[in-house]
Amino acid sequence: MASITIRNLDDRLKTRLRIRAAEHGRSMEEEVRQILRQVIGLPAENRNLGELIHRRFAAIGGVELELQDRLPLPEPPSFD
Repeated sequence: MASITIRNLDDRLKTRLRIRAAEHGRSMEEEVRQILRQVIGLPAENRNLGELIHRRFAAIGGVELELQDRLPLPEPPSFD
């Protein structure tokens, strides 16, 4: 397992971390590991933009968009 060192940590932030760890019955190191797991977590294997958008709007019942008619593509330029 890897380890990291965090320098220049604000004293107030360290105090809040110590209190939060105590509230959860964990060491400060374990509390930081838990915070990192929650925030970063493991990447989802099949994560794609369409799936993320669908999940975001499915919770509110979806969104209906009015689609515009497609226009024919313009003719490509001729280099004769």
